[in-house]
Formats: sequence, C-alpha cells, structure tokens
Amino acid sequence: MTNKSLEICYDFPFFLQEELDEIFQAHEKTSFQKGDFILEEGKTANEYYILDSGLARSFVNDFNGNEVTTHFFVENEVIIEVLSMFQRIPSQENIVCITDCECWKLDYDTFQELFHKIPNLREWGRSWMSKELFDYKQRSVEMFTLSATRRYLNLLEQKSKVVQFAPLKQIASYLGVTDTSLSRIRKEIVSHPKKN
Repeated sequence: MTNKSLEICYDFPFFLQEELDEIFQAHEKTSFQKGDFILEEGKTANEYYILDSGLARSFVNDFNGNEVTTHFFVENEVIIEVLSMFQRIPSQENIVCITDCECWKLDYDTFQELFHKIPNLREWGRSWMSKELFDYKQRSVEMFTLSATRRYLNLLEQKSKVVQFAPLKQIASYLGVTDTSLSRIRKEIVSHPKKN
C-alpha cells in the first residue's frame, strides 16, 4: 500500500508537510477479507479507515428485518460511522466488505490527540464534515426528485466499482427500488443507451 489514498483523503490546502507526515504515520495498515465486518450494529466505533483498495458498504436492518444499504465506500474514501465514533454510542449500522479491502486505520484516541494538537486537522475535519453533509442532503433530495434510472446512472458515473462488484440486491436497496425494477432499468440502458 502506498500513501496515495492518504494524500487524496487529506488533500487540504493548509496542511504543512510535517503535519501531514505526523498524521500519515499515525495510521496503521490493515486488511479485511470479503464478507468481514468492519463494524457491527450494537458495537461502538473506535476507529475510522481510509480505503486504499476494495469496496465496502454500510447497511441497516429495516423493521421487517431486510437489509437496506445506506452507503457504498470506494477507494480513497473514509469508512466511518460518524454518530457512533464521535457520540461514543453503539452503532445502528453495519459496515461490511463487499470485496477484499486494504485500509489505513486511525483509532479514536490517536485521532483525538492529533485533533487537539494540529489546528489544521480540525479545519480539515470541518471541511470533510461539510462535504459529507452536503452529499447526504443531495442524496436525500435526489431520492424524491430523480427517476430510479437517473439515480442508477449517477451511481454508475460516480462509483462505477459499485455496479461492477456489488450484488444487484444491495444496489437496488441503496437506490430505493426492487431487484426486478433495477434489472429492468439495466436492460433498458443496455438496449437504449442514448435515451438515458
């Protein structure tokens, strides 16, 4: 593993090189196999990860006991359950590896130490959180304002690895459609690519 994913993730104009060096050194290389849980519902998150390679997803179980995918994590993204990590409460979500994953891990105590020591890390954190909030809001609105086909095409454009490796059922639940609807959408896209 290289530092490339760390460099991309912590790309923030105000970091000094020595600050970045200290932050990078605090991360520990770790790997998971396909099907491994990074975090399980009911447990408190004690670290976050930066995904160097692979694909992971978060999901909840709805009131009928069905898995509903809430997020897909692709390379160079932070794998985190924010509420559990920072409120120190048990997670309502599960985070699981769809493929083998190589990650950089930063534990909660080390993050807190660095957060208080490096003011630029606090600024990076605010910036990262703002972007996540914006993306979350955007996705919430798009669930109601965009057609299922458009939502699928957006996913294909933004995170093509998801469409390549995630099972149909997981993608369908993320998009808020049935497996059958998603199969139909995929067929329509293949047979009429210009229409979409």
